[in-house]
Amino acid sequence: MFDPSSIIVGLEIGTSKVCAVVGELSADGALNIVGLGQARSRGVRKGEIIDTAKAEEDVRHAIVEAEQMADVEIRSVYLGVTGGHLRGFNNRGVHPVVSSDREISEEDAQDVVKNAKAINISAESHVIHAIRQHFLVDGQEGITNPVGMLGARVEVDVHVIHGNRNRLQNAVRAVKGLQLEVDDIVFNGLASALALLTNEQKELGSLVIDMGGGTTEYVVYANGIIKHTGVLAVGGDHVSNDLAYGLKIPLGRAEQLKVDQGSALLDDSVKGQTLNYSTDLGLPLKPVNLEHLRRIMSLRLEEIFQLIGQDLEQAGALDYVRAGVFICGGGARIPQVAKLAEQVLRVPASIGRTNSISGLKSALDQPEFANAIGLVKFGSFHHRRRAGAPSFAAGIRGVLSGIFKRG
Repeated sequence: MFDPSSIIVGLEIGTSKVCAVVGELSADGALNIVGLGQARSRGVRKGEIIDTAKAEEDVRHAIVEAEQMADVEIRSVYLGVTGGHLRGFNNRGVHPVVSSDREISEEDAQDVVKNAKAINISAESHVIHAIRQHFLVDGQEGITNPVGMLGARVEVDVHVIHGNRNRLQNAVRAVKGLQLEVDDIVFNGLASALALLTNEQKELGSLVIDMGGGTTEYVVYANGIIKHTGVLAVGGDHVSNDLAYGLKIPLGRAEQLKVDQGSALLDDSVKGQTLNYSTDLGLPLKPVNLEHLRRIMSLRLEEIFQLIGQDLEQAGALDYVRAGVFICGGGARIPQVAKLAEQVLRVPASIGRTNSISGLKSALDQPEFANAIGLVKFGSFHHRRRAGAPSFAAGIRGVLSGIFKRG
């Protein structure tokens, strides 16, 4: 058995799967993945719960499996959230320095961050994260800590991620219905980026795309900080639906064909090829044109990357991506998907791999587990902060404020 205070659990309630990952934080701050549990997700659509009873049952299965593998009792989780209602934007706070000697105090720094977080959003919305980027002192940019400097005016840029309070609460209530506490909620895109990116990649400029069953989240890091975030309510399920409609076949068969024969790119070698399948009883099914199958897949995936590219271009964030694009989630398993992303976004792309974490190879090597592993990593930063270690600020470079704390 492990020390309960060293155990951190990440829980992703996704559209296609529910995944619980158990991590152990050692005394020296190293993170080790010791347990993994998953279940097929039945009560979620486009990243949001639509059937609480089914979602709770699937979460229970994943949690029990993770407990058995790790030999621990899970009491609380860091919960990943997503959905088309989530929004991210940059905001600036301003604070005049009123002390007679113009030296910026810790209180001044705290006040300017509070001002930046006091944003004008609707009453139905709630801030999930307000992540500090950089301070400015009398117009001087790029300051990481202004305390002790002289100035008349201190400013701070923050990246704010917020969403609909009630829709966020649905996931929290499903977890609490199982007698589990929610340590914090975390934007799935942020969690995936934490799992995949090294500090060097964050500095150089990277785009992380998490392609799930019902949603696609993306995050841009540059100069060590988050520059842009976004969510598309489109994912792998939409590819399956397109195949079912376009090939006039049942959805279950379309999903299987996507996995067995799919590709993100169309090449000349499949022209004229057909796939012949039979049922479990040996009865022949309608043949499927392989060229049509891959064209349908390619068009939908291309559209996803185009939408991301358009959003990044409008935000001026595409220029930051110098280290490349890193793809994770179940969609990362589609053959040639990185090559298609490279063609559309005109930036080098690859399948993301978890970094600076040890433990279960079965979890660490699979792109679909990056999100849940990132939730554990996020939790490790919180644990270190509570222990008074300085690495929290270095790891996230910001203030991470959650909602729905325990109690």
